[in-house]
Amino acid sequence: MPALELLAGFVTAPSTTLTALTMATGLTNTVRNCPEDEKLMMLSAWADVQGVGTLQIRSPKLHDNVRGISLATSIAEVDPLFAEGVGQRLYAQDVLTLLLSGSATGGDIETAGMLVYYPNLPGVEARFITPQEVRTRGGSIMGVMNTIATGTAGGFSGSEAINAEFDQWKANQDYALVGYHVDIDCAAVRWLGTDSGNLGVGGPGNAKNKSLTSSWFVRLSNVFGIPLIPVFNAANKGAILIDAAQDENGADVTVTSLFIELSEA
Repeated sequence: MPALELLAGFVTAPSTTLTALTMATGLTNTVRNCPEDEKLMMLSAWADVQGVGTLQIRSPKLHDNVRGISLATSIAEVDPLFAEGVGQRLYAQDVLTLLLSGSATGGDIETAGMLVYYPNLPGVEARFITPQEVRTRGGSIMGVMNTIATGTAGGFSGSEAINAEFDQWKANQDYALVGYHVDIDCAAVRWLGTDSGNLGVGGPGNAKNKSLTSSWFVRLSNVFGIPLIPVFNAANKGAILIDAAQDENGADVTVTSLFIELSEA
């Protein structure tokens, strides 16, 4: 079964020194094991920084293990850094070197996010559909708001159930998560539950570009030509969790998840 996984890690006041990411709790920089002939990819990467720096992704199995993928970052611009629709092929069980530089101010937390796609990840039962299927089966739009009380220590925090604040879900109904909005910048927003194979799916917490995030999963599906729109069932709403990665200031993030009610396939 296919899988998406949102990876995130952070460094504290790295200055100009490329510093290894401390991965968020439960995440690793080792690519998951899957059949060797599968073409798994890092679809996107971004950073939320308070000082200009560099995000570097390296491995002997990528282009080179000296500079690898080196991407300049900008202050408070949580934008994708890869060319749209062009991912980096990854290899099962490869250990990625993930480095970030940025602010030299004491206590400043700088965070990077990456989204990895597995065409077939044994043991994971995630559900994804195409934009065409959303158009065929789609009914009403449902915007679900969650205010995430983020912490100040880096990584993901503020986890709550998707129905914790607004609970108008129709019983046993399927919903496609096409995108989202945030009211304030954060490094990343994540959803996870049984429908996502208990792996986090998500994207950058970009408050300035709602046209990017409102169609995040639709955009990914279109540019890569594969089903990447997550589907969640209302029967699992109490266990569909949403959280966010934020810097040391811990500003709470209001996330509006954009779901499309789906008819039977």
